Amino acid sequence: MLLGALHAPGEPPPVGLEIVPGSPSLTAFERAADLVPLWRQLLNSLTVVVVAVPLTVVCASMTGFAISRLHGRAHALLIGFTLVCLTIPLAALWVPRFALFRSLGVLDTYVPLIAPALVGTSPLLVLLCYWSARGIPRDLVDAARLAGLGPLRVWWSVAVPLTRPTLLAVAALAFVAHWGNFVEPLLYLFDTAKATLPIGLSSLRQLGPTDVPVLLAGALIATVPPVLAFALAQRAVLAPAREADWIGR
Repeated sequence: MLLGALHAPGEPPPVGLEIVPGSPSLTAFERAADLVPLWRQLLNSLTVVVVAVPLTVVCASMTGFAISRLHGRAHALLIGFTLVCLTIPLAALWVPRFALFRSLGVLDTYVPLIAPALVGTSPLLVLLCYWSARGIPRDLVDAARLAGLGPLRVWWSVAVPLTRPTLLAVAALAFVAHWGNFVEPLLYLFDTAKATLPIGLSSLRQLGPTDVPVLLAGALIATVPPVLAFALAQRAVLAPAREADWIGR
């Protein structure tokens, strides 16, 4: 993708293996930005994920921790409900959500794009947080409650530090989910100035379907942020595991 984006616009893709382009150029990035306001759309996408990702982590973590503290029928019902929600196709939610957001008067804003974060973005992320939180010793939680900590303080002081690797993984998955969201911006945003990067890539593909360097330049711009997010999350998640493995040896 990087090598193809360094070709001049209009050039055909290379035939065979190419280690370094013969005459590398950044003209394809300039051409892509001329056809579609990619940098503005990049900023719009970053605005959405900066709000939605932390909100997803907080809501999913709190919900998972709360479910892990339940017993008996309530625990089984909530786990079953979460699993049922996981089986619902996302396409089945588009029309009800559109009607709901229209009645609230928040169409053509970023509220519909951020709102799923209030329920953890995906039931899978809630289940990941639950699975991690259920490993917290109950005696530790009981000791924190006896020390006078309320539920929120117990979650913040006990659950969050002990489930940090899982929360970082959830943050990376939420980043990719919101970053690559194409259908919902298409449904809820009408002002082209508010369009996110997936909308811009679709427009770029329609404006220059045969200009491979320009298409690859746009794709590279869209790919770098989630790759960085996964790299940072992977380093933070694997570091405690490597330390535990070294101690075990």
